[in-house]
Amino acid sequence: MFGLDPSFLSSLLQVILIDLVLAGDNAVVIGLAAAGLPGDLRRRAILIGIIAATLLRIGFALITTQLLSLGGGLLIAGGVLLLWVCWKMYRELTVPQDEEHEATEALANADLNADGTVAGKAPRKTLRQAVTQIIIADVSMSLDNVLAVAGAAQHHFEALIFGLALSVVLMGVAATFIARLLHRFRWIAWIGLLIILFVAVRMVLEGAGAFVDIPAIPFLYTPHEVGAAAAAH
Repeated sequence: MFGLDPSFLSSLLQVILIDLVLAGDNAVVIGLAAAGLPGDLRRRAILIGIIAATLLRIGFALITTQLLSLGGGLLIAGGVLLLWVCWKMYRELTVPQDEEHEATEALANADLNADGTVAGKAPRKTLRQAVTQIIIADVSMSLDNVLAVAGAAQHHFEALIFGLALSVVLMGVAATFIARLLHRFRWIAWIGLLIILFVAVRMVLEGAGAFVDIPAIPFLYTPHEVGAAAAAH
């Protein structure tokens, strides 16, 4: 329809949902780390976290997409790493709602539950402690985001570029809104988790297909000529 490749549209939709979920997930982590700071320092820590996440996404994109294009073992490694991301997301989705609420209040810098405080239940910390925690989390989560987007985009370079640009925009402009959206509608995050799991399994299968003969699996894996040739030797 309209000259668009269905596989491109499918990849694009996956990329958008992955970006939405992981940007919100990253924002919640930043909010949790900054929740124990006074208001003025909290805003500074959140800004530092968002800027760092944006720069890390760009940097990792330049490296990761080149590595994944080599295929084989690197695709398997990327898929395994995304399986670990799925496990982390699952654990984060099952954390107590009150902890996530503290993060959401910190991001919004507003008393959302009208208890007279903003993230008042969060343990106190210094700006250095909060920024260190945020940067460490940003490194991991930015790599997660780039891997997931690259895996979902498959061989559609336009979807990959769009996804990486969207992730930067979401982190820089709409992180707080997305965090509140995911806090209210948890099912969006669960769908995102399932899509990332799908991408992870597909990456592992595509990587393994370069070494062994794997039969086609509908909607998940199609043997490539490269993989078939390698298996034949």
